[in-house]
Amino acid sequence: MSTQIKSVAGTGIPLLLDDIDTDRIIPARYLRCVTFDGLGEYAFEDDRQQDPNHPFNKPQFAGASVLVAGRNFGCGSSREHAPQSLMRWGLQAIIAESFAEIFLGNCSSLGVVAVTAHRADVDRLGEAISADPTIAVSVDLETMTATAGNVTANIRMPDSARGALVTGEWDYLGQLLSAAEQVTAHAATIPYLNNFSG
Repeated sequence: MSTQIKSVAGTGIPLLLDDIDTDRIIPARYLRCVTFDGLGEYAFEDDRQQDPNHPFNKPQFAGASVLVAGRNFGCGSSREHAPQSLMRWGLQAIIAESFAEIFLGNCSSLGVVAVTAHRADVDRLGEAISADPTIAVSVDLETMTATAGNVTANIRMPDSARGALVTGEWDYLGQLLSAAEQVTAHAATIPYLNNFSG
C-alpha cells in the first residue's frame, strides 16, 4: 500500500545559509556507491570537517526530522544522492526560502517534504529551533503551515508535489505492491512472458 504523507513532526535543525549546492550536501567522492545505504553519515561531510560548529556536528540537533534552510537550497549538480543522504541522515522535511528545481523534484519522488516560506518566516523558525533544539517542529501539508513551538509560518509547494505526497502517489513501489494481483493477472496475458521455452 502506498504511503500518504500529510504531515511531518519531530525536532528541527537550522542551516540558514544560501546557495548550498549538492556538492556540499554530499561530496562527489561518495557518488560511486552502488546503493544509497549508509550515505546519511556523509551528509555535509566536508563542511562538517571544516567547521566543528556546523549544525550537523552538534549533538543537540541529532535525530532532527526537519531542516530549516536558506535560499536556492540544493542547487548545482542534479544528483539524487543529495536528498538521499539527507533522508538517510533522518530528515523527513526541509523548509527553505527556495529550492533548485531538480532537487525539489528529487525530494518529492523520495517522499521528503520540501516546502518554501518567506525568508522572515524561515529565519523565525530557525531562530526558535536554535534557541531550543528540543522544541516541537511540524510541517502540515493539509493546513500548509509549519510550526516551531509558538512560531507559525505559511508554507508553499507545487500543487503536483503536494498532491502526490498526500495521496501516496509519490510512492511508486507501494502502488506497484498494492496492485500485485492486477500485475500478475496482466503478466499472464503477455505472450512473451508465457510462451517462454528455455
